Amino acid sequence: MKLPLRRLGWTLSLCALLAGCNGSAPEQSRPHPIATYTHATWKDLPTVSDSDLVAGFESWRSACERLKRDPVWAETCAAAANVPADARQIGEFLGARLEVYSLRNADNNATGLITGYYEPVYPGSVTRTDQAHVPVYGIPDDLIVVNLDSIYPELKGKRLRGRLEGRVLKPYDTAEVIQRQGVKAPVVAWLTDPMDLQFLQIQGSGRVQLEDGRQLRLGYADQNGHPYRPIGRWLVEQGQLKKEDVTMGAIHAWAMANPARVPELLASNPSYVFFGARPDSNEGPRGSLNVPLTAGYSVAIDRKVIPLGSLLWLSTTRPDGSPVVRPVAAQDTGGAITGEVRADLFWGTGEAAGKLAGDMKQAGQIWLLWPKGAALPAVPQTEAK
Repeated sequence: MKLPLRRLGWTLSLCALLAGCNGSAPEQSRPHPIATYTHATWKDLPTVSDSDLVAGFESWRSACERLKRDPVWAETCAAAANVPADARQIGEFLGARLEVYSLRNADNNATGLITGYYEPVYPGSVTRTDQAHVPVYGIPDDLIVVNLDSIYPELKGKRLRGRLEGRVLKPYDTAEVIQRQGVKAPVVAWLTDPMDLQFLQIQGSGRVQLEDGRQLRLGYADQNGHPYRPIGRWLVEQGQLKKEDVTMGAIHAWAMANPARVPELLASNPSYVFFGARPDSNEGPRGSLNVPLTAGYSVAIDRKVIPLGSLLWLSTTRPDGSPVVRPVAAQDTGGAITGEVRADLFWGTGEAAGKLAGDMKQAGQIWLLWPKGAALPAVPQTEAK
């Protein structure tokens, strides 16, 4: 079946601030979504350019070394290895191998929320200095992590985190306690601004710009087990910002104007992310699938709805209204990426990507491209009790 392709001449985390959009953070406890997969045809898909088709396919194929161990994707990935980077041949391959399903909300609405995230770069140091005095902690020595699915398979992906006190596992310290008292953990870097650390935790990965010109790459290592509570929402509740005005820039401006209240702002979010150093490379940061993310073509999704590694067809817009229609690879997850028609698009590294990600809160539609003959993802159809 031929894909609807034509060349288009398009010029091509707010949710992190209002709803918590950490691409690499663990999922928090929440009601199960109720998803509907509605069978569609390739003709139902909005058209994409040849370049977007190739880039989206390459992003998805980059994870096949891992996906080939998944029975759902093994045969498709093996065949994909022989497909050249040619739009016509990629289209023929996808049409022959995959079926199309429109993702719908519980009310059968096909429109959902598409946001963005990125890899920030912040000034800092590998040693404490007068300027760089905000610690970025690695995994604490006394953090205990219990994988619940090792005992209860129905709790796949669920973990308990805490600290042993005698023979009792108690909740680990909140972010407010960690920021005030410190923690028994290695310090992997030092930043100059506590707000930079908060935004780093929201994004889940980032780089530290060192004085000698080098960059230290950091990635999500673990979390303290407390639920994420967005600092942007706290500012709205305090009457400091209007909901529609919440951006990373607006929050940072408020913090600069109200330095005495910054500890109060940060304490409103009990979640705390621990980091580890990552090898320096030109690749994107690694998401939950442990493959490098591709700017513009990797997304974070709710894995209760969309399995990691899936190929999706995305139709949305940039904040300026210009269309974004392309295949994307589901290669990351996030504590705030919850819901049926929901995705967080990775925009890359640095200031420009950050501006785009911070302003993005767009309506969009998602189609799941799924191997023919494979059972659809098993999604709970009732809310968890």
